[in-house]
Amino acid sequence: MAELDEKSREILRILTAHGRISNIELAERVSLSASACLRRVQEMERQGIIEGYRARLGRDKLGIGFAAYLGVGLSQHNKAAQTAFEQAMASVEEVVECHNITGNIEYLLRVECADLKAYKTFHTDVLGSLPMVASITTYVILGSPKDERS
Repeated sequence: MAELDEKSREILRILTAHGRISNIELAERVSLSASACLRRVQEMERQGIIEGYRARLGRDKLGIGFAAYLGVGLSQHNKAAQTAFEQAMASVEEVVECHNITGNIEYLLRVECADLKAYKTFHTDVLGSLPMVASITTYVILGSPKDERS
């Protein structure tokens, strides 16, 4: 694990919220010269601390009006079932997050689609068609007062 000083942590906080900020503005905000700030950012990129930059999307503008987290339990608890499930989820557009977790179920998914009708189609035609899926519990997102996903 890399040791980071407070300046580097501050740079990371700002980049997390404002990934397209210019190096000059970033340097001003953290009270460093532009060259010193750029060196820190480049070093954190080289070390893999900064893995990349992403755009935040206006999901409503893209026609995504439904979002939910799904708990998915598998009928078999082995590597083959997990691998098959993960491969199936990798190619599904509606699945924007797939996490292998501990507890009573194996996976937590974040699913986003146009509306409830589209979700029902996903639920039935995609998840419902996978032989390793034993249970699905849906938690519909009503609002997100804090969402810091990048």
